[in-house]
Amino acid sequence: MNTGMRYRNASPGKKLFIILLQLVMLTYVVLIIYPLFNMVISSFKSTRDIMLRPFSLPESYSFENYVTIWVDKGFGRYFLNSLLFTGCAMVFVVLLGSMAAYGIARYKFRGNTLLYMLFLSGIMLPLKAAVIPLFQIVKSLGLMDNPFSVILVFIAMGLPSTVFILSGFMRTIPGELEQAARIDGCSDLRIYSQIVMPITAPSIALATIYNAVPIWNDFFFPLVFIQSDKFKTLPVGLSSFIGQHSTKWDLLFTGLSIAIVPMLLLYLFMSKYFIKGLTAGAIK
Repeated sequence: MNTGMRYRNASPGKKLFIILLQLVMLTYVVLIIYPLFNMVISSFKSTRDIMLRPFSLPESYSFENYVTIWVDKGFGRYFLNSLLFTGCAMVFVVLLGSMAAYGIARYKFRGNTLLYMLFLSGIMLPLKAAVIPLFQIVKSLGLMDNPFSVILVFIAMGLPSTVFILSGFMRTIPGELEQAARIDGCSDLRIYSQIVMPITAPSIALATIYNAVPIWNDFFFPLVFIQSDKFKTLPVGLSSFIGQHSTKWDLLFTGLSIAIVPMLLLYLFMSKYFIKGLTAGAIK
């Protein structure tokens, strides 16, 4: 409604600018949605149909590819492994990251800035650059081909950005809230869990989506640290459909269509808080 009012009251030049801006946004939406749409409809085709008619609708909608990939190819196991790895990692990322952010944002102590910069360095330096030391550490701990190795690496991946996002928001929380809670006899743990965390919910949603998506899609670390087929994740499992001489495009598109569902549901569930979190802490 506000956009319509601005358009009606705008000058001819501004109206033209609004129309062009909307066309650009519409084009961007189509460029984002159409590849996903084409991927889903390709999951109902055979590899031959995909190669002959890549942009056409399927002649019939059969779920044979979904049954094949889920039952015969063991895709259900890969799916559960990704859920387990991502879920466990995100629980500790949010828990440990929020605690560290609370300590950095709400307490003043010697080395506060140095500790904060140490977390920021984790954002600037990619963890993949340290794969050789990580491999040696994991091997010395006896965690090779163990889910805990990948989960621990995922936690290390998510902590820096989580501390950065949450600490910026926590600094904007009025100190009077904590002072009032301390007068009522609340401990630090109770202030953190019952006052700070509920207020920080939008930023927690932002940190969750920001970290869950790359963890869910990560191919590199599960490939390096996991050898057993029973512990493989979705990205590693999908790579089995890509061969040296041929690619099973029908099964690959089917697997990709299934793989996007959890992250899509996560975003839809947290979208309201995610949008709030994008601007949380921006105004003082």
